[in-house]
Amino acid sequence: MSDPYETTEEHLERLLGRALNSFDLPDATVERLESALAHSTSLHSSHHSAGLHRETFKHAFLLADGTSLVLWELAHNAGRDGSTQHELYAEAAEVRLAASRLPSPGGAEAFGVPGGDADGRDPDGGDAELDADLEILATLMATRPAAARRIFIPDESADHARRVLRRAENAGRPGQDIALRLSGAVAHQITQAFGRQCSVEGRDAGFTLYEHAFLLCDNSEVSLWEVEHTATPDGRHMCEVYETERAAREAMELRARVR
Repeated sequence: MSDPYETTEEHLERLLGRALNSFDLPDATVERLESALAHSTSLHSSHHSAGLHRETFKHAFLLADGTSLVLWELAHNAGRDGSTQHELYAEAAEVRLAASRLPSPGGAEAFGVPGGDADGRDPDGGDAELDADLEILATLMATRPAAARRIFIPDESADHARRVLRRAENAGRPGQDIALRLSGAVAHQITQAFGRQCSVEGRDAGFTLYEHAFLLCDNSEVSLWEVEHTATPDGRHMCEVYETERAAREAMELRARVR
């Protein structure tokens, strides 16, 4: 079961943020997840052998239209440095294939990942599992936890906002209206919302997304979304700033898919 103190939005951000292949998820799947109202997580299988470990998790989401959507997460330490890596897949067949490619005495079956036909559905009860997910998630909706409160720090916040805006190099960066509002910032909070390494045009590139949330003197809040990346022609570090998280994530996706 999921962390009762973590909202569905926070849970989804954490999943996408730590997954090495989150950019490979179908756009339609990501768009549907934007309407997620509740979630439930279960450990589907676990395998440990000769210093290697791998687990498969099933993340079920209840969407605003009353349907459910499942993401399969594969966690393993089969990488070069032995640290735990996370991968996300939209279909059971995909996570099964990913498991089969990892070094393991037992192969993919050691995970207990369900088999299926070409579209990844489990022929032995897939619909029943979806019905069970909907029932669990509907119950969770009755006791949905409140969003965590921000912890703002009063530390030259207006100057911090100016520095963030000044280092932005993207054409669509926030304009003077936002800069004027943030000149009245009295406190702020910085949160890392995403981070990963990937290959862009054959070169390693890093992406990190930060939310800079500001508390204004009238008690309203404004956020700047900063993308730091090295997906530049010469590999140099670059900062881009956006007014919304959606715009920032779309910019990262565009940078990561440059060919």
